[in-house]
Amino acid sequence: MFNLATRVQSATNQVLTSASVLAGAVILLTLLQLYFADVWNISTTSISNIDAKSSIKYSFQYGSVNRKPKENAKITFDLETDLSDLFNWNTKQVFVYLTAEYPGKSLGSLNKVTFWDRIIEDKKDAKLSLKGQRGKYSVWDVEKGFRGRNATVKLEWNIQPHIGPLIFGETSKTGFFEFPSGTNQ
Repeated sequence: MFNLATRVQSATNQVLTSASVLAGAVILLTLLQLYFADVWNISTTSISNIDAKSSIKYSFQYGSVNRKPKENAKITFDLETDLSDLFNWNTKQVFVYLTAEYPGKSLGSLNKVTFWDRIIEDKKDAKLSLKGQRGKYSVWDVEKGFRGRNATVKLEWNIQPHIGPLIFGETSKTGFFEFPSGTNQ
């Protein structure tokens, strides 16, 4: 009953239980700290001067199927925000991305695309001031095109902690634009 295997198993169980309780405490403290910093209501964000351009592409690389043209969209924008409240002692990095949400063709459906993203690894880099920033990605609609649709632009974030689950959120301020009715090259 009191052989070496039993003693090793008992010590291992004690270590694993203690590590699990410690990890749970770290996760709870991190979430409480973010809750009291009110990070889900960051209102220091300004998204403005959004300029959307669209073009028709015939290449398979741009989502064209059977050489039928596919409409692509790109944007430029201004962004001012301070995301330093997202950083605490358990934050490894913050993934920030600018999305546009617009109505789909079918009733009640919403489409969402990502135009720009950035990884912020340090609190001192969490203040963003971008003027005339080009979107990182050229996107195309899953349907035939974007033409004339209104889009809501949001700055969303994902905290990647050292210990614990990923934490998602978005800033409370949004921007708006309309995809152009014609196409520009």
